[in-house]
Amino acid sequence: MLPTPSTPSLAPASPYVDLDRAAWARLSASTPLPLTDADVERLAGLGDPIDLAEVDAIYRPISRLLDLYIEATRGLHDASSTFLRGDITPTPFVIGVAGSVAVGKSTTARLLRELLARWPATPRVQLVTTDGFLYPNAELERRGLMQRKGFPESYDRRALLRFVSAVKAGRSEVRAPVYDHLTYDIVPGREIVVQRPDVLIVEGLNVLQQARPGEGGVSSLAVSDFFDFSIYVDAKPGDVRQWYVDRFLSLRATAFADPASYFHRYASLSDEQASAFAEQIWDSVNAPNLEQNILPTRSRATLVLTKGRDHSVERVRLRKL
Repeated sequence: MLPTPSTPSLAPASPYVDLDRAAWARLSASTPLPLTDADVERLAGLGDPIDLAEVDAIYRPISRLLDLYIEATRGLHDASSTFLRGDITPTPFVIGVAGSVAVGKSTTARLLRELLARWPATPRVQLVTTDGFLYPNAELERRGLMQRKGFPESYDRRALLRFVSAVKAGRSEVRAPVYDHLTYDIVPGREIVVQRPDVLIVEGLNVLQQARPGEGGVSSLAVSDFFDFSIYVDAKPGDVRQWYVDRFLSLRATAFADPASYFHRYASLSDEQASAFAEQIWDSVNAPNLEQNILPTRSRATLVLTKGRDHSVERVRLRKL
């Protein structure tokens, strides 16, 4: 009797193309790298170690991928304008960058801004963080939300939605508030002016959140509805917790040492005291926000960057078209 052939096992279907670091890094071979070591050092965030090799392996291919998406979107715009028999002005290509506190999303956003601005098709790239749309501290205190700063309800979501909607509507000039991390508050009278860039990057904790049901159970628009591409910077919560503590310790000798800093009172803490305090903040504020509000939006991203304990990106997942 002949043996019965075994049925081959099939890998579970996934909406993502999943590449490890080596496979992704090979994609950088045909892409120019216009940044220098000095550029990378200038763009790296505190507590987020990154070097030119990491930019070469991970961010160079991302910039080329985004360049392809931007060119394809412009081609679709031209085709739809022809179909509609109208001369419709293209609007900025909007990229959302999301992820936890201390995961390195700000560095990712700044690197992409610099890389994309060096591509011939996108010389004008602007970056706006959603920190500017936090309610001022006085308003947070009035609402009893000061201990929930960074949670969705601490943002003026209507103002943020109006801002991104106006950018996507093609307004010639749109303004956003400015947040100062030194004073831990909105800066009165200061604004970022966005003037029809080729690309706008919107970076923030909750930018991929879905819309909340409105009156009658009807969903309203979400900020992410206006994104052409989105990136989620991911890592194990335990690693991010340690990165947050390490960053807090580093800030004692830098930003916290400034008498104008909101956190100046923590500059004199010992290592043990500072670590304990940072862990308390993480466990009571940042961890619940990550688990309840930020991490659930990961699956909505176009591209997911998964970091290892040493901050380097280990896997890249790209949503299939």
